[in-house]
Amino acid sequence: MSTVRNLLRFLVISSVACVVLLLVQRAADPCPCRGAVPARKEQALAANGTHPSKKKLGVADEDDDNKLPEILSRAAMEDKTILMTFTNEAWSAPGSLMDLFLESFRIGVRTEPLLKHLVIVTADAKAFARCEQVHALCYAFPGGGANFAKEQRFVFTDDVDIVWFRNPLLRIPVAVDFAMSADSFYGDNPYDLDKRANGGFVYAKASPRTVAFYEGWYEARKRFPGKNEQDLIQKLERELAVAHGVTAQFVDTAYLGGFCERRKKVMDFNKLCTFHANCLVGLKMKLDRLRGVLDAWKKFKATNGTVLTD
Repeated sequence: MSTVRNLLRFLVISSVACVVLLLVQRAADPCPCRGAVPARKEQALAANGTHPSKKKLGVADEDDDNKLPEILSRAAMEDKTILMTFTNEAWSAPGSLMDLFLESFRIGVRTEPLLKHLVIVTADAKAFARCEQVHALCYAFPGGGANFAKEQRFVFTDDVDIVWFRNPLLRIPVAVDFAMSADSFYGDNPYDLDKRANGGFVYAKASPRTVAFYEGWYEARKRFPGKNEQDLIQKLERELAVAHGVTAQFVDTAYLGGFCERRKKVMDFNKLCTFHANCLVGLKMKLDRLRGVLDAWKKFKATNGTVLTD
């Protein structure tokens, strides 16, 4: 837990601009730190162009943290925005969710270039080895030989169970400090925080107030023992935002969709940016249902490809 928190501190506290994260958190995960991470840095980090660690995979030491600035520097966009996601052995196996996730970037509307800015954080040795086979920016999460292979048991389970069709950053107002996807989106006001929170997509702008926001989120576990991070943010987002001066919003499910909101039976591929396998249990079900969504997107593109826009 302290390692996760230190990762958050490095990425957010050492940055003062934009932080973007796409990741999906397990409902039972008590640590909000995982929903907090990629960084847009005020000053560029020094990069030496070396590849992530080639030492024995999955056995992390202090040197791994020293590689993080290099990886982030390589991943940063011109405005220092970085994308990040987490995965483990089960979700990274050939044909599993990581492959589907990366495929969606390659066939989306101008999303393939975003892969140059995506850091995949791996929770175990096999996930790291597999990541290096298919992606250029992989980071072995410091955790020693912890076994995260069983997809239903550990905190890094629901991570890459999302597909991208368009760049969702275009739906985030410049003035927003924190934005999050929702299981259900009620009304038409994104700044109304009475929504069902979902960690499938999280955007955070690094600043002292954002750090304080996340610290408050983390510390709230003591006030509400047994509550997971999504329960806490749903309950406390307004309180934390007001207390720390953070401008927060939820993004309409018309743009960041998922399986939870069944009332929207027809997906509008003219609007959708991402689609998340929320409200589904088990790797196979998530994979099968997301594959169906991606196949539907391919058919839509084949018919409407000449008029698709961001």
